[in-house]
Amino acid sequence: MRLALLQFDTLWLRREENYATVERLLEGVECDLVVLPEMFSTAYSTTADEVAEPTDGPTLRWMRATAKRYQCAIIGTVATREKADYYNRMYVVLPDGGEYHYDKRHLFSFAGENRKFSPGKERIIVEWQGVKILPLVCYDLRFPAWSYLPGQVDLVVYSASWAASRTGAWDTLLPARAIENQAWTVGVNRVGRDKDGTLYAGHSAAYDHLGRQRASCGEDTSIQVVEIRPEEIAAFRERFRAWQDADKIEIK
Repeated sequence: MRLALLQFDTLWLRREENYATVERLLEGVECDLVVLPEMFSTAYSTTADEVAEPTDGPTLRWMRATAKRYQCAIIGTVATREKADYYNRMYVVLPDGGEYHYDKRHLFSFAGENRKFSPGKERIIVEWQGVKILPLVCYDLRFPAWSYLPGQVDLVVYSASWAASRTGAWDTLLPARAIENQAWTVGVNRVGRDKDGTLYAGHSAAYDHLGRQRASCGEDTSIQVVEIRPEEIAAFRERFRAWQDADKIEIK
């Protein structure tokens, strides 16, 4: 499976321009799965009523159309309003019409996200082209128990708006999650400054099941494509069966 990491400056509430940036980056690129930054169509915000869309809103409709047009799966998060609640919702949209979502579990209280959004309660695993994918969001990266499913997933994906001041943690935790799960781990972050002046330095990257970096987007707008072979992950786990000795963690 060919996976594309799309790193760019997400513009505040300029959905059409953000859609156009993704489409421009994808032109001529052959891939099976595209991962986008957190709240890629609006830029990240904890002001839910400003950025949130209904459950069948414009960004989800764009994701469906784009997945079909490019014949690839697309992963990205959208601030979503469902009845009286708001969620930082990660959609996994497949070109064949399959559609899944995960609501961000760990809300970024440092910025007040927990005051406006409701936390998700369940993880999901989506299988696409023989790869078992665990979709997670930004701050989830700091909480290893939530992503700890050794032997059960092949790819852990984080969509993020991770501030430049905490890049050191980002660069450290992504390969740690890969090593723990014996699974590829991908983090896609934005670049640029948000409306409040916070700087984002990118560092989107892919790490293989050994924790080796296999792609990096640096600090500028970039697209990187890596190839994941699930049979190689399975063969490594068969040789080095650390997953058999893993702790059983119950999450409430």
